[in-house]
Parts: sequence; C-alpha cells; structure tokens
Amino acid sequence: MRAWQIQTTEGLDGLKLAEVGLPDPGPGEVRVRLRANAINYRDLSVISDPVARDVELPRIPNSDGAGEVLAVGPGVSGFAPGDRVAGCFFQNWIDGPCTAEAMASALGGEIEGVLAEERNLRADGLVKIPDHLSFAEAATLPCAALTAWRALVPVGKLKAGDTVLLLGTGGVSIFALQFATLMGARVIITSSSDEKLAKAKALGAWQTVNYRATPDWEKAVLEMTEGRGVDLTVEVGGAGTLEKSIAATRIAGTIGFIGVLSGGVVNPRPIMSKSLTVQGIYVGSRNLFRDMNQAIAAAELRPVIDRSFAFDDAPEAYRTMKAAGHFGKLVIEI
Repeated sequence: MRAWQIQTTEGLDGLKLAEVGLPDPGPGEVRVRLRANAINYRDLSVISDPVARDVELPRIPNSDGAGEVLAVGPGVSGFAPGDRVAGCFFQNWIDGPCTAEAMASALGGEIEGVLAEERNLRADGLVKIPDHLSFAEAATLPCAALTAWRALVPVGKLKAGDTVLLLGTGGVSIFALQFATLMGARVIITSSSDEKLAKAKALGAWQTVNYRATPDWEKAVLEMTEGRGVDLTVEVGGAGTLEKSIAATRIAGTIGFIGVLSGGVVNPRPIMSKSLTVQGIYVGSRNLFRDMNQAIAAAELRPVIDRSFAFDDAPEAYRTMKAAGHFGKLVIEI
C-alpha cells in the first residue's frame, strides 16, 4: 500500500510518499481501507519538528482517519467487512480518565498514523460513524470534534442558557460552536477576520469579536455579559491568550485548556482569586467518542470542511494549515 511517511527532520520536505508493507490483521485488529484524513495543528507540529516530540522515524503521520473495514483479525467481534468506521486518536483509551498507557497509543505520534491507503487498527480503537456523514466529514471527528465535545460536556457541564467563549475559527472552535448552539448555549467567538466572524454568525454565534480591531477583547466579552463573564471558555490559544481568557470567565467558571498555539508566561494568581476550574484537555476516550457520535447522528450535524485535497497533494494541505486561513477543517481524501 501507499503511505506518506515522515522520513527526515526537514519539515514538510521530509514528508515522502512510500510503498509500505502491511501484514494481515492480528488478534484484536481490524484492517481499514482509509477513505479520508482530516489534519490538525498537532499533525503539522509532528511533521515540522518530530525531534521535539520524540517521534521515531520513519513515521506515518495523522491521527484522524475514516474508511471501511476490509477484514477482521482473530477474536474480533462487533465489526465486519463493509462497516464504516473512524479510528480513535488514542488507540488504548476506552473509558475513564486518561492514563500513561493511553498517552502512549496516540496515532501519528507515538504509533503509526493513518495517512495511508490501509491500516491495521485495534478493534477497541475504532468506532462506527454516523450514517449521514461522508467519509470526509467523519474523518474530522476523532480529534477536533471529540476535544470540543469533552470541553463542553463532561468538563464544562454545559447547559442551555450558558454563555461560552471560543477563540478563533479552527476545527475545535467551530465544532464547539456547533455543539454549544445545538445545546441552547450562547456563543461568543473571536477571530482576526470579519469574513470568518460572519460565517460563525451564520452558524449560530450570539456575539463576535475581532481581536485585531479590539486587542482588549476580554473587556468586550465582559461588556457583552454585563460584567459577569462567560460560564465556560474553550481556550485554544495557549499561554499567550490564557490571561485574557481568565479575565473573561466568570467567578467559579471553567476553562477547558487545549491551547498550543502561542507561548508566554501565565500568572496563576487570578485562577485562585476567581475560584476558576482550569482543565487540560487532550482529546477523549472511545466511549466518549461513541456518545458524541450519538448526538451528531440525532441532530444530523455536519462538520464544516473548508477545503479538501487529493492524497497525492497531502503536503499542500499542511501548507494551507500553516497559513491559518481556513475556517473549520482541512481534509485529505484517499
């Protein structure tokens, strides 16, 4: 089969298309014919600097893939050839809190990823995908969608009438906008692009803030909430925006901390003085993935895909990710 591999530490120049052997699926494994991948900022980071992430080379990148089952290995039940499935970001996180064993099973980092025509994956590291979704749409779910769902539901305990702050219009934030709106929450979302903010408004955002035009956007958020602050912030910016997110979140509110996009130093004192809950979020378990898929199926929710790329043009997808002009998800179709 063909697969893209990170073969050297030269960034995107080190990403090469190769012929890779694949054995028959072993006990507890399922062979999947991949039909689509979605890419995340994390995937770009792995390719750009595999040394910093301690990734062994060569390595097939990407965590998010969807396709159909070709064959099942000994002892597998619950899956059959023809089933439409998506892989779990962590192949060894079934339920409960995250563990070191789960962290060591991340696709496209600690273990081989899914930017390939076929892959053998653990049967308990797969979920069936909602019937109404295409493979490209389903491929967007394993990382960005599940991260957003975990931030809102088990961590944020979101309920109708709550106010949520979202930063930017990447995959996690747009999924969080769709989920929060579906649950009857009010969403405030930021971006440096008025065009993107208009798209977010069309998806159901209650209020928008252009952070380039309004550098003190946390003050604007406080004004929108009559000085109270939001109930929940989905923080994807990182240390560079966390201070403002803390200021914009109400006393005893919650911040789902996902951010890896900007550096900086954070003063922890306001977290204590406002009695905030700040929870680090790194995707979620297989059971949470299945719960989310039930909600997506019931609402017939469709992920927002900005652009699709052919398998042979995969490097261009990462260049587009790096340019940061997209709204929603970028997909590679196989």
